[in-house]
Amino acid sequence: MTTLTKQPRIELAPWQFEIGGIVLGNGTHIPIGNIEGLGSPATRPQDVDNPTGDGTFPGQDFYGIRTLRFEAGIKTPGDPAMAADLLARLELALDDPGARTRPEGRHVLRGRWPGHRTRRMYGRLRRAEATSTTTAINGWIPLDVEFVGTDPRWYDDEPSHLTLGLDQATKYKSPDRTVDQALCAPAGCDPADPLDRPGWITNYGNVSTWPSIRVHGPIANPRIWNTVTGRVLELGLSLRAGEWVEMETRPGSCWVLRNGKVNVANDLTPRSRLDLFAIPRGRSEIGWSGDDPTGTARLEASWRSAYTAL
Repeated sequence: MTTLTKQPRIELAPWQFEIGGIVLGNGTHIPIGNIEGLGSPATRPQDVDNPTGDGTFPGQDFYGIRTLRFEAGIKTPGDPAMAADLLARLELALDDPGARTRPEGRHVLRGRWPGHRTRRMYGRLRRAEATSTTTAINGWIPLDVEFVGTDPRWYDDEPSHLTLGLDQATKYKSPDRTVDQALCAPAGCDPADPLDRPGWITNYGNVSTWPSIRVHGPIANPRIWNTVTGRVLELGLSLRAGEWVEMETRPGSCWVLRNGKVNVANDLTPRSRLDLFAIPRGRSEIGWSGDDPTGTARLEASWRSAYTAL
């Protein structure tokens, strides 16, 4: 996912938010008075009117955008030049072409609620307006800041990672072959040792999340599955040593690139749905297979636990 220009990660304290390297909230020069939009995101109901009578036929309710509006202000008593500089930095974050003019472009809003670790949201910074300049000479500029979350979920700021070699994956069976090894040990057996199941992954959030997956060659016909959801990704191609394929599964930004350049989405089999290859909440397991006589191929996956709230 394309984001604003990369910057060093800033540690946030509770009640602080950050976008484009600018920190707002408690203990900063941009205190926040109120935040709107931290509840449920807007819905996109798919209801259909009853053509022969009153009422409608209910359809699926999808989430739309999540609009967060910050009533804030730049507060630098006796230093109007510093206030103007902070306002200019906010305007620069809004103006970034990489996030503003490209369809895949996204800003990243980071925030921290008391008792939680820092989480992030992907979307667009749509407004950073000084609502008054009458007190600017004293270093006080009231602000109206609006961030639109095009993905309404919150995600862990720190990603999780998994690296899995084919030699580690041989003990797992695909979900559509004979009997899969169960995630839970049978009654009367000793519990499975986590070290013996290197494909275990954990989504600590309360909703499903979307992984990024990279397969490194040499390998032919790689096949990846999740033992809990039963979803499968299959690629009918061969990779030499030093080559890789990267798959992004997030709906709205799904793609498959070879060596970071060549689109090989057509090499996916019909049953391979990137937009459905989600990691469920809690613990699940990734397995994979392929043809590699050298035993050096590897799979890398990264994901961020997903939440409905900050």
